[in-house]
Amino acid sequence: MKRAFRLRQATDFSRVRRNGKSFPHPLVVLVALPNAEGMLRIGISAGKAVGTAVVRNRAKRQLRAIIDLLLPSLSSGWDLIFLARGPIRDADFDQISTGVRSVLKRAGLLQRESVELNDRARLLH
Repeated sequence: MKRAFRLRQATDFSRVRRNGKSFPHPLVVLVALPNAEGMLRIGISAGKAVGTAVVRNRAKRQLRAIIDLLLPSLSSGWDLIFLARGPIRDADFDQISTGVRSVLKRAGLLQRESVELNDRARLLH
């Protein structure tokens, strides 16, 4: 994920967690809050409930890879936080991808996905 799209400040994370709307899934939780900048910013977090540092970092890498594929079809003007949940450690890439797409669709943030995007995802995994 490009740095321009990252949500990095602790104050931004806490603002989104406090004021944003939550969309749960067994593997990942999405917290979304509209922002005034008009650009999309995304933060990813995995707590100790996910597992050891190695497992948490793997989960975050997988989430970043999925979000990279979906970036062109995401609505701008939002601050998003993806929180990995414990069962993500046993899930494969396709299951995580389905979970991320599910929460984004429920939040109304996933615009029309192109066939090209789905083909690219299949080629990667």
